[in-house]
Amino acid sequence: MTFNSYIFLAFAAITLGMCQQKVADKPQMKKTPELAEVDPNGNYWYQGKAELCSYEVEQERYGEIRKASEVMVFVTEDFSANKQVKLDAEPAEGDTRIPILKLNTIRRFQTGIYDYSLTQSVFTPMPIDKKDVIRSLKLSATIQDWCGHVFVQANALPESYRIRSFSYFESEGDTDVELNPGLLEDEIWTLLRLDPDSLDSLEVTVMPGIFYSRFRHVPLAAEPANITINQLGETSELTLQYKNIPRTLEIRFESAFPHRIMGWEETVQGKLLSRGTLKNVMLDDYWRHHDEASSGLHEQLIK
Repeated sequence: MTFNSYIFLAFAAITLGMCQQKVADKPQMKKTPELAEVDPNGNYWYQGKAELCSYEVEQERYGEIRKASEVMVFVTEDFSANKQVKLDAEPAEGDTRIPILKLNTIRRFQTGIYDYSLTQSVFTPMPIDKKDVIRSLKLSATIQDWCGHVFVQANALPESYRIRSFSYFESEGDTDVELNPGLLEDEIWTLLRLDPDSLDSLEVTVMPGIFYSRFRHVPLAAEPANITINQLGETSELTLQYKNIPRTLEIRFESAFPHRIMGWEETVQGKLLSRGTLKNVMLDDYWRHHDEASSGLHEQLIK
C-alpha cells in the first residue's frame, strides 16, 4: 500500500493524540487487566483515548536482576509522510497524512546509587499492508543514566532505513548508516496489536531491539531470525529466535482483539535479560490530565 492510499483513511480516523488543555472526565480503569473494556463495534483505537499499560519488570544489568517498571502507551495519531512527525495541522501541499499507531515505551530501574531511564517510540501505519517493504515509518529511542545518554533514530526510506545513532561512548560515537532489515524487532509490539497473523511463521532478517543493542554495545544490523506464534487458548505466544545470536524473545498477548500485550521474556543463552508482566490497563486521554489533581491517576496505573 502506497502513502497516498492512506489519505481517505485519515479523514475517517479520530486521532487519540491531540493534546488539549481542557480537563477530561475520569479515565476507564480496571485493576484486573483481562477485564479492561473493549469497544464491541471494533472502534477500539478511535475512542479519543490512549491505552496505557503498566508492567512489573525484571531487568538484567551488570550481571544482576533489577526491579523495574514500564509503561506502554498505545495511541493513534496523524503522521506526516514527508517529515515523519506528528501532524499539528493540515498537511502541506505535496505531503500525505497517514494514520499511525504509536507506541511509547517508558522503562525505569535503579542500579545501585544511580538509575536508568529508557524511552522508545515506534510509528506504524494503520492498517497493515503485508505487501509493504517498509512497515513502520519511524523508530526513536533514548537510554539515559548518570554517565550520559544515547539516542538512536531510524527513518523509513522507500526500501530501507536511515539509522542515526549518537553515543557518549568513544567506541560507538556518532554513526549514520542505511540498513534493510525485513523487520524491526521494536515494531513487533505494534504489529501484534494490529495484525498478529502478519507475523506468524516468518523467516526474516530482523534488526534487534534498540534497548538490547545499546546495553550490549553491539552495532545495529539485520540479523536472520525465525518468528512463530503458538495459540494457547485465550492467550498466544510469539517467539522470535535469532539464528546467529543466542537470543530469544517471547511475547504473550491476547488471542482476541485488541491483542493486549500480557507480558514477555527475553533471554540470551538461557539467561534472563528482561521479563515483564502486565499489571494494570487504563483507557485515558492522558494529555488532558497534566494538572496536579490528576497525579493520583499515575499511582493507580503503576501500583
